[in-house]
Amino acid sequence: MTTGIFALLGLAILVAGWVLRLILPGIGAYSWAILALGAGLIVLTAAIDARRVWGTIRSRPGRFGIGTTVGVSLFAGILIVANAISIDSYHRFDFTGLDQFTLTSQTRDVLGALDKQVEAVIFFTPGATSPVASYAESLLGEYQIHTDRLTVRRVDPELRPDQARQYGVDQVGALVGAVVFSGGAGRRQVLGPQIRDEAEHAFTSAILEVTGIRQKVVYFLTGHGESTITANYAAAGRGLRDNLYRIAEHDLATMDGLPEDAAVVVIAGPQRPIPATEIAAIGNFLDSGGRLFVLLNPDPQSELRQLFARWGLDIEAGYLVDPPSHVVPNPDTPLVDRGRNTFGFAETYFPGATAVIPRADVPEGLELGPLIWTTPRSWLEKTVASGDAPVFDAGTDRKGPLAIGALVSTGALDAVSAEGARLAVIGDSDFATDRHFHNGNNADLFLTIVNWLSAGEAIVSVDRKVLSARRLILSPAEARFLNLTSIAMLPFVLFVTGGFVWWRRR
Repeated sequence: MTTGIFALLGLAILVAGWVLRLILPGIGAYSWAILALGAGLIVLTAAIDARRVWGTIRSRPGRFGIGTTVGVSLFAGILIVANAISIDSYHRFDFTGLDQFTLTSQTRDVLGALDKQVEAVIFFTPGATSPVASYAESLLGEYQIHTDRLTVRRVDPELRPDQARQYGVDQVGALVGAVVFSGGAGRRQVLGPQIRDEAEHAFTSAILEVTGIRQKVVYFLTGHGESTITANYAAAGRGLRDNLYRIAEHDLATMDGLPEDAAVVVIAGPQRPIPATEIAAIGNFLDSGGRLFVLLNPDPQSELRQLFARWGLDIEAGYLVDPPSHVVPNPDTPLVDRGRNTFGFAETYFPGATAVIPRADVPEGLELGPLIWTTPRSWLEKTVASGDAPVFDAGTDRKGPLAIGALVSTGALDAVSAEGARLAVIGDSDFATDRHFHNGNNADLFLTIVNWLSAGEAIVSVDRKVLSARRLILSPAEARFLNLTSIAMLPFVLFVTGGFVWWRRR
């Protein structure tokens, strides 16, 4: 009985020693002494009562116990070795459907190509903005997984106001929190509200800036009722940020000409006429090698039509109708498949579009090509009768196929980094609004056109399609199949099953 007590005491001391090593690694030699004491008690007990121990080992329950102990020990050893390996070979798997906890491929590319040291200093007062602070620290930790060129440290601006002043963090920055990035090309401060709203976009942009990499800027024209990044095109703006573009708005009425640093200027569905002086500024921008993306609504103003005519494009009055390929139940919403667009996207659609028709007499020096087009059975409806179904009139309407969009360039259309002017015109501005942007391949089309205009090196892919619900887009053939299978198929299957059961039981 006494030896059994010593054995249990030795086992308890062993367990206590391992627990102390885990929770108090700093005690070092003391934990080893405790472990040695426990092991010594167990060995001493076995030596004193060797005959009983040997008999127990040779018995059937003893052999079973030894086998179980060895198996458990091997399993525990494997776990310990696997965890030791994982310390140096870390990898995290994101099983969410949208990869919402994973950096975008664009950010990973930037970090992978980083060849200069960058320092990020987190200035947050503990407890004041703790959720944003912990998120910023976690996100920067994710950045460090992809590069060894980024160092991160945290500073309390209240305890170290001298360092806060050194990094340009004022009272507002100390109050709301800030992360300051420093590199060879300067310093950039990202405040707490910006971290909350933009997160990865803000951090990656700051890294690009402090390492001297200039981001491309996309300007949205305002002042004429256009869709902008704050009205209807917010999703498009997020998509551009995801692809590491900077975005801004520009009002020609208050500023002289278009910005010189513009990689692309977007004019998205102006609702009011653009003054002649501003159209002249847009024309000068193109003539001087600018890149312009115009999204029109049916029947645009005549001055815009004249501008596009100089670039080989005619915009006629009316709207497109495509009975063989439209989004059910709207024949005036053409649905474009993979075979009818330059970039090969599977499914794009355009609510209430007009035609963009390449001229027969293309001006010298221009290369022009259709971007997306309708089926041969489509037409441009010019006699609009409210409430009536559109019917083709050979005397007034224009027969398809017709281009919904076109690309124009003073260089080769397929050049990767072409010099000179580029123009993209689409006869619909609704396809890229918040309501339609994430449906089908509309987002891919919009972003790819921007990338083509800015002479990017590859077709843009959208990493973040954040809408939880997307529209089911059906062509007329698909709608007929769905109706037939849902209305006729189920009763037919029930009828056949019932007939089979009756036949077997009769």
